[in-house]
Amino acid sequence: MITVGSLAPCLGGALVLGGVAVAASRRRELMIRWCAWAVGVPLVTGAFWLGPPGAAAVAMVAGLIAVAEYGGLMRLGLPDRLVLAAGVTGVVLAAWLAPGEVPRVLAIGALAVAAVPLLAGDAEDGQRRLSAGLLGLAWLSVLAALVPLGASALALFVAVSVADIAAYFTGRRLGGPRLSPLSPAKRWSGTLAGAGAGLAVLALLSALSWPMAVAVAVGGPAGDLLESMVKRGAQVKDAGRWLPGSGGLLDRIDSLLVALALLLVLR
Repeated sequence: MITVGSLAPCLGGALVLGGVAVAASRRRELMIRWCAWAVGVPLVTGAFWLGPPGAAAVAMVAGLIAVAEYGGLMRLGLPDRLVLAAGVTGVVLAAWLAPGEVPRVLAIGALAVAAVPLLAGDAEDGQRRLSAGLLGLAWLSVLAALVPLGASALALFVAVSVADIAAYFTGRRLGGPRLSPLSPAKRWSGTLAGAGAGLAVLALLSALSWPMAVAVAVGGPAGDLLESMVKRGAQVKDAGRWLPGSGGLLDRIDSLLVALALLLVLR
């Protein structure tokens, strides 16, 4: 069984090796990104060490930041963002305190999101606001899965992150057919190499199973394409500008979100 204690030494070793590699590359962009990882990984790992309360705290903080970024991408007003944030937070709290009530809380959140443009009588823009709000609720509420999955979610995040990095560099080097028009820079060569790297990480972490493998190999790229679709619709490159080397939080966890959803379905 995977535990946070068994993952911690692996994560620490990976940070050290990554720091050495980044220092040897002398690339400023990579150094900035590594520094962000050096701060974030210990904080998240420490929170998961606390069990469900810590995982719930991570999910809520990430959910609120993601809602803010998503609301900006979709041009949602303050009432829409507040209700969406409340819905995502409610699902996370239910996953922690009353797991059996998650479907009910999710349904209440969907009704609340729909009520905002309806009560405003927004005939001109209400349909777009409703669609964007429901998509955001379905997409970002997946963060609640961090609570029941615990250390497995942490291992999944590591594997998906390594797969993203491997796909980026391999795709640039090897080229080949594009993965999708939604993201012209991504290639099938990189996607396949990234999947292989992600599965290798799962094996090293003793977390390899067929649901985890499918979540990394299929869910990771699908999540990346989903955010690319949203960003292309908004005509922006990044979901935010505050996270060093990564743009915004959504740019960092986009692959994880769909991978988590897929893992929940397959378990």
